[in-house]
Amino acid sequence: MQNVKTGFSSIVKYLSTKKETGRRSIGLLVDGPNVLRKEFNVNLEEIRDVLKEYGNVKIGRVFLNQYASDKLVEAIENNGFEPIICSSDVDVRLAVEGMELVYNPTIDTIALVTRDADFKPLLNKANEHGKETILFGVEPGFSTALRNSADYVVILENNQMNYNEEEVAEKKRIQKASLNVHK
Repeated sequence: MQNVKTGFSSIVKYLSTKKETGRRSIGLLVDGPNVLRKEFNVNLEEIRDVLKEYGNVKIGRVFLNQYASDKLVEAIENNGFEPIICSSDVDVRLAVEGMELVYNPTIDTIALVTRDADFKPLLNKANEHGKETILFGVEPGFSTALRNSADYVVILENNQMNYNEEEVAEKKRIQKASLNVHK
């Protein structure tokens, strides 16, 4: 990747340049079983702090399966997130909650923490409805299709956040060209 900036401060600076007039109202959804694993070492507090620089995190939900430990649930609550324990498929519940955010007029940005391509339709629908989308993901297994559906992509690796500004700018140019063709 060329021109990739790493570290917490560079991501904060990057998102702060994307601020529109006024603060953004953000809904944050975390795919717990997919990204909250020891090998990824994802720091939810850092993600929330990055998003706070960009706007106000109005909703912060972490979706977990029924096997989540009490310690994990407590840690999530202590970090100011709402744990959602799912007795069946976590992906279905997260997608339903995500669609509620798409139709929520008080939320204008949806932030998703996952690597799962199953959420590509959710990001597409959010974009169709004028919601801005921010995707946080981890390697290995971070879906390329999912990355290409979000407005902004932040890759969490080795305890650092990385983004590719050129990639984002190119995607925006393509989206604008596509919108002009359809007018």
